Amino acid sequence: MNRSATLHAQAPVTLYHDGQCPLCQREVAWLTRHPRRERVALVDIQAPGFDAGALGTSFESMMGRLHLRDAQGGWFIGMDASRALYAVLGYRRLVWLSCLPGLAGMLNAGYGWFARRRVCFGHWLKQR
Repeated sequence: MNRSATLHAQAPVTLYHDGQCPLCQREVAWLTRHPRRERVALVDIQAPGFDAGALGTSFESMMGRLHLRDAQGGWFIGMDASRALYAVLGYRRLVWLSCLPGLAGMLNAGYGWFARRRVCFGHWLKQR
């Protein structure tokens, strides 16, 4: 995916999230209060009846990284899903900065490291 593709994500988007992850729950709560919340549909992949196969992917893949689908049917995965989400919510300058050479690679790597540990971080934050 080229660096600017996330800036062109079209609303409404569908954000597929882990409803049992404490950090994901915080993000979803923030999104439900956001002034542009109508631009984002939220789907809990842990909900009964959710079928990742119907979307052409697996539950395991969706648990490993954030997935977002835009109005044109384009998929954004991992850090690109976060970028596309924030672009749709109106934070385009922040997204543009996160796409700069060097910074983009560091953020992508940081996302991968964080995504593998998100549940542990969430439980740790809950205890504090």
